Amino acid sequence: MVVPGARVLVLEDEPVLAGTVSAYVERAGMTVRTVADGLEAVAAAREWAPDVIVLDLGLPGLDGVEVCRRVRTFSDCYVVMLTARDDEVDTLVGLSVGADDYVTKPFSVRELVARIQVMQRRPRNDGAAAAAPARRIVGTLSVDPGAREVLLDGRPVDLTRTEFDLLEVLSAQPRMAFSRRRLIDEVWGPDWVGDEHLVDVHIAHVRKKLGDDPARPRFVSTVRGVGYRMGAGE
Repeated sequence: MVVPGARVLVLEDEPVLAGTVSAYVERAGMTVRTVADGLEAVAAAREWAPDVIVLDLGLPGLDGVEVCRRVRTFSDCYVVMLTARDDEVDTLVGLSVGADDYVTKPFSVRELVARIQVMQRRPRNDGAAAAAPARRIVGTLSVDPGAREVLLDGRPVDLTRTEFDLLEVLSAQPRMAFSRRRLIDEVWGPDWVGDEHLVDVHIAHVRKKLGDDPARPRFVSTVRGVGYRMGAGE
């Protein structure tokens, strides 16, 4: 079920594709705005405060990577990138500046809308901290699910929603080894279809922000042949 009043900003400079995406998103019950220029896109994201941004990396004026980087300075909305099928570098760079998910061209518009709907079902910081699980402490790391806040050595860590969601899932069951597929199901939803190594990219970003050495991680450990689990914080 779509969140009532959900706003989707489509940043795409191909008029036919932008129109098709917009039509399908509106048909799913959401409100849509389209922008074809990178500079206008940043201004629209700031003014309109969308819930989800569909972002083509090849925008004129300001490329999609820079648009995402600038949007992340004032918004934690979900970002879905549209990228070329063979352009793995663009995909990795886009995810590194804060995109949550990606869809490769050519793509099914129905699949894109399904991804947006899944994102709308994911938890948001709505102030309902009283009913949330207690703060979790792992060494010098503190994860607060209610406030959606992470502290390291008492200082806040700036995580994207997806990065926080991954850390929240791992910290909820610290001795559990999670496969990539299980993490996909927990964070992106069981209907998500794509390359499960998307998890590895986001885990790498979490580790970097926590100052974790992948060779000797304190907070997020690799379980060889399985996936990941929470470390001991030591």
